[in-house]
Amino acid sequence: MPSPAVDDYLKSIYHHTEWQDRRITPKQLASVLGLAPSSVTEMVQKLAAQGLVSHEPYQPISLTAEGEQRAAAIIRRHRLIETWLVREFGYTWDEVHDEAEILEHALSDRLLEGIDTRLGHPRFDPHGDAIPDAAGHVHREPFVLLADARPGHAGRVLRVSDRDPEVLREVEDAGLTVGTEVRVDARGTVTIEGAAVPVTDAAASAVWLTA
Repeated sequence: MPSPAVDDYLKSIYHHTEWQDRRITPKQLASVLGLAPSSVTEMVQKLAAQGLVSHEPYQPISLTAEGEQRAAAIIRRHRLIETWLVREFGYTWDEVHDEAEILEHALSDRLLEGIDTRLGHPRFDPHGDAIPDAAGHVHREPFVLLADARPGHAGRVLRVSDRDPEVLREVEDAGLTVGTEVRVDARGTVTIEGAAVPVTDAAASAVWLTA
C-alpha cells in the first residue's frame, strides 16, 4: 500500500546513488531523513521484508528491482510537479522542492499524466534531474561533479542539487544555471562567457557538469 514514510526512505536511497556510485549506509540514511539510527534500522528491516531493499547488518543499503521501480515512480511525480510549478505558476527553482514534497502524495495518477502531457513530456526538472518515464527509465549523460573537475575541463551544467535553497540562490547568482557552458580554471574559479567567476566550495559541491 502507498505510504509517504516508505516513499521517503526509497527516494532517499535512490537519490544517494543517482549521481555517484557508493551505496548509502544506515547512518547516512538516518542523517538525510533526520531520524534516529535505531528507527532507520527498524524501517530498513521492514523494507527488506517487503522485498523493497537489500541489506545485511552493518552493510550499505540498496534498492531491489521492485524498490527501484517504486522509488522512480514517486520521483517522477516529484520532478513533474516541480517542473509544473516553475513553468505554469512562476515558482523559482529554489521554491519548488517543499511544495512538491506535499503535492506528490496528493495528486491522482490521472492528473499527473495530464500535467506530463501539458508540459510536453519533459525529460528533466528545473534542477537538471532526470524525470523517470512511466516505466521508470531515465537517461543521463556522463557527468563530473564541479568540485572534482580538473582545471581546463569544459562542460555544460547538467544538474544542480536542490537540497539547500540558499546554495541554489548562490549558484544562480554565479550564473551556474542548467545548460550554462563552463570552463574550470582552478579550485574556486570558473569561466562563463569569457568572464572569471568565483565559486564557493558549497556551490562546487552542488553542481554537475558534462564529462
